[in-house]
Amino acid sequence: MTGAGDDLRLALELADLADEITLARFGAADLRVDTKPDNSPVTEADRAVEDMVRDRLASARPSHAVLGEESGSSGNADWRWIVDPIDGTKNFARGVPVWATLLSLQHAGEETCAVVSAPALGRRWWAQRGEGARCNDRPLHVSSVARLEDATLSFTDVRDFAAYGWEAGFARLAAAVRITRGFGDFWSHMLVAEGAVDCGIEPVVNEWDISAARLIVREAGGAFTDFAGVDQCRGGNVVTSNGLIHGEVLACLGSAAAPAAP
Repeated sequence: MTGAGDDLRLALELADLADEITLARFGAADLRVDTKPDNSPVTEADRAVEDMVRDRLASARPSHAVLGEESGSSGNADWRWIVDPIDGTKNFARGVPVWATLLSLQHAGEETCAVVSAPALGRRWWAQRGEGARCNDRPLHVSSVARLEDATLSFTDVRDFAAYGWEAGFARLAAAVRITRGFGDFWSHMLVAEGAVDCGIEPVVNEWDISAARLIVREAGGAFTDFAGVDQCRGGNVVTSNGLIHGEVLACLGSAAAPAAP
């Protein structure tokens, strides 16, 4: 029998091992980059990290299921680990330091612990349900910005909003806030958890992209939903915020066209 603290310790250990793999290959002249069927890149480091995590979990938590970006789903259990070996692979492949390994553990669909580790940035965020969120051992809390007109918005590639039918909603939201920044991917949501930005949005995500962020943002006092206002992390799209402006953000997005399926 293991406890929540044991699971978080294991997640942090897995993140340590992942960091060793990714940092050793980051910026390597001979880094191999392949293209997956969906035209997204995958590197040897992505595969190596996910293989390592699966091997370790097979030993440490053999009864648990695993969902990973590179190798899909294995096992069928209430306890399930969600793994994105490198979120921000395009950055990783180009030598941009904004990338991270994302790990979470769910029980019956709800995250119990989560880790986001960005070693090239020297930052690691983690959370345990009911125990708050931290970055590099510093407690996290979302911002207190209460008006959309004072808010900072972070987003991914703006072309994706048009591609998935959200161009008009994104334009309304961008016009309503004070500052827009394209930090993208995990970085948007971790900055929301830190209180450095007030809202992060992505028009297309998978579960492995957002499961860890869901718990960390929540434990930092923030809000997490899809564009329809539903708190779910199965994929589709996502809004994270400090909670105070969440309704206004959804209102800006709400009259956009129905999005295409990812």
